[in-house]
Amino acid sequence: MFLFFKCKALVPRFETRSILFFSSLNLAAGFPIRNPHSEIRNQTLSSQAKFNYMKFFIDTANLAQIKEAEDLGVLDGVTTNPSLMAKEGITGQNNILKHYVDICNIVSGDVSAEVISTDFKGMVDEGEMLASLHPQIVVKIPMIKDGVKALKYFSDKGIKTNCTLVFSAGQALLAAKAGATYVSPFLGRLDDINQDGIELIEQIVFIYQNYDFETQVLAASIRSPLHIVRCAEAGADVATCPLNAILDLLKHPLTDSGLAKFLADAKGVK
Repeated sequence: MFLFFKCKALVPRFETRSILFFSSLNLAAGFPIRNPHSEIRNQTLSSQAKFNYMKFFIDTANLAQIKEAEDLGVLDGVTTNPSLMAKEGITGQNNILKHYVDICNIVSGDVSAEVISTDFKGMVDEGEMLASLHPQIVVKIPMIKDGVKALKYFSDKGIKTNCTLVFSAGQALLAAKAGATYVSPFLGRLDDINQDGIELIEQIVFIYQNYDFETQVLAASIRSPLHIVRCAEAGADVATCPLNAILDLLKHPLTDSGLAKFLADAKGVK
């Protein structure tokens, strides 16, 4: 007796094909039962790695930190929010708008600028003003009902968006359906309440690949270099994190001790 499972996988990311899995219930005959979900996921992620790389965004409004990350040569963009602006003492609409432009003049990639309105008209008005500041601006929209409407509006207008404050796969699905450029699941905040943030990243990546959504998964609320590595393993398109998390990727005690020994040996050779 045989069971057949027909599932979808992506090879490569934006090319689908049907894969037919079958397994035998007669284990004595030597046919193993296979898990179609895990096999699809393994094939999808292995093929994705051939065509993509994970982008690094820095999550700050601090110009000095943005410049340092840019000078490192690995920065692809910036995310900001009202809290980060306030942390740097940036207040008043004109100062905030100027600060966004200053950030865009440092980096060559996307810069997320967040609206503070929570109604559709307010988000549209703010978003259009932000988008007019610089071609690199991505309008950051909260995951609320009117926010989904705003995502669709901006998508139809060709304005890039970042759907923020995402904590479930269902929310991410709505954002992608509305045409968001990025969706930002907050994995650190989920970890704070004993939920697995990385598991959510994996789930969203899998769903998006199932249906060829072009929305990019932007992993947010990253706290450590381990979070960054886990996001890369999960297939996130972007990781946005503070500067210290990026710099901590450089660190390993064996690198330090190995370099110290090489330098000591080099002195002996002289």
